[in-house]
Amino acid sequence: MTAVLVAAGAFLMTLIGGFVAQRTGDRRHLVLGFAAGLMLGVVAFDLLPEAMRQAPDEVHGVPQALLMFAVGFLTIHVVERAVAIHRGHESEYAEHTHGHQHAHAHHAGRQGVGLTAALALVGHSVMDGFAIGAAFQAGTTVGTVVAIAVVAHDFADGFNTYTITRLYGNNRRRALTLLAADALAPVSGAAITLAFTIPEHLLGLYLGFFSGFLLYLATSDILPEAHSPHPSRSTLLCTVAGVGFMWLVIGLAT
Repeated sequence: MTAVLVAAGAFLMTLIGGFVAQRTGDRRHLVLGFAAGLMLGVVAFDLLPEAMRQAPDEVHGVPQALLMFAVGFLTIHVVERAVAIHRGHESEYAEHTHGHQHAHAHHAGRQGVGLTAALALVGHSVMDGFAIGAAFQAGTTVGTVVAIAVVAHDFADGFNTYTITRLYGNNRRRALTLLAADALAPVSGAAITLAFTIPEHLLGLYLGFFSGFLLYLATSDILPEAHSPHPSRSTLLCTVAGVGFMWLVIGLAT
C-alpha cells in the first residue's frame, strides 16, 4: 500500500510537468529544446542503464538490451519513412505538389506517431509504478530511493507527453487525455505489483526498445523542430539544461 501512496506523488508531478508544458506560449522553441534534453537524459542516465542491468545476456557479443535499443530506434525510423511523415526539407531541393487526400494522410500519420510516442511514455510510467512496487517489496530503503527517482523524473514524463502529443499535430484535448493517462499510469503499475511482479528480463528488453524509440524522437524530430524557427544559443542551452537536470535527478536519487 505504501508503494501506491508514493505513486500518487508521481501522479501529481506528471500533471505539473504537463501543466508547465502547455503554458509555454511563444517560448515553444525553448520548451522543445529542454524536452529533447530531458529525453536524452532519461535515455542515457535512467532507461539504458536499467535495461542493461535487467537484460545483460549477450547475443553474438552484444547485450540484448542494446540490441533492443537499436531495434527501437530503427522501428520508428522505418515507420516514419514508410508513411512519409518525416519532416525533412525535401522542398528545398525539388518542387512537390500534394493533393488534399495526400495532405490528410500525411497529417493523420504525424498524429499517429505523436500518439504512439505518448502511449510509449504512458507504458514507461506504468513500468515506473512497477519499479516502485518491486522496490518496496525488496525493502523500505530501496523503495524510498526508487520512489524519489520516479517522482522526480515523472515531471519530465508529463512535460514530454504533452509536448510530443501536441508537436505531432494532435489537439489539446487529446494531449490532456494522454497526460491524464500518463499521470495515472504509475499508480496503476504500483497497484498491479500488489498481485505480481513483471519478469526482470522482459522489463529490460522493453526499456531497451523504448530507449531507442525515445532517442530517435529527440534527435530526429524534436531537436530539428526546436532549432528551425529559432536557431539560437538559448535553445541549445535549454537542451544542455535538460540533460543536466536529469543527471542531477538521477544522481540525487541513487
